[in-house]
Amino acid sequence: MTITITWQGALLTAIAVLGIILLIYLIVLISNLIKTVKNANKVLEDAQVISAIAADKAKKIDGIVDGISDTVSTVVDTVNGNKNIISAATNVVNAAAGLAGMVNRSEKKKEKEEE
Repeated sequence: MTITITWQGALLTAIAVLGIILLIYLIVLISNLIKTVKNANKVLEDAQVISAIAADKAKKIDGIVDGISDTVSTVVDTVNGNKNIISAATNVVNAAAGLAGMVNRSEKKKEKEEE
């Protein structure tokens, strides 16, 4: 029993073995790729949920900031109005103090004249 191996037969056998190895490698690669794509889809779904929550919170915060801006504007207007009142009251107090000072000076003059 003699087995004859030709270069053509050996080359075809080597190519067939390499083809089988390449096919197994591609199957494993595609399997890992499918797992990776599934994980990427989960991450994208989570990112979409988080983005929706962040957008909702941003809208709520925008409304709150608008409300705070209106409130601060009202407070500033009120304080500016009160400044005018406080300024007028200060002028009245200063005028009263000036009158009191004039009265005190005139009384001191009278006391000196009487002495």
